Amino acid sequence: MTDPEPQVRAAGGVLWRPGPEGGREWAVVHRPRYDDWSLPKGKLREGESLEAAALREVLEETGMHARLGPHVGTTRYLDNKGRTKTADYWLMEAVDGGFADNSEVDELRWLGAEAAVALLSHEHDRRLLARVAAEEPAAG
Repeated sequence: MTDPEPQVRAAGGVLWRPGPEGGREWAVVHRPRYDDWSLPKGKLREGESLEAAALREVLEETGMHARLGPHVGTTRYLDNKGRTKTADYWLMEAVDGGFADNSEVDELRWLGAEAAVALLSHEHDRRLLARVAAEEPAAG
């Protein structure tokens, strides 16, 4: 009997910034490798905490330095290799930085909650963002 393949651990952010009319805009990234729209996230490095991984991945994928807020959820799904992937997310406020396309992400969009949820490719991301956006007070 062989051991099952280890679970994949990931972390990311539900990244927001103040919108032009007092609400919040939410970051959604396009990953050309998968041709999908996703919340920024990625796999943990060995010895890295979930929080550190979440901040690193948000910076790598969006170019934004972020302020870590509360843990807002965990998603579990099968990755493209059939492994169970668990991703923990934190609410994060973008504080500075700027997007530049890179090997993982070729586009970043800042959208209102409804448009961001509609653009996301995966149901687990849509559910998470819709819940977080509904629970968060408007910025400002």
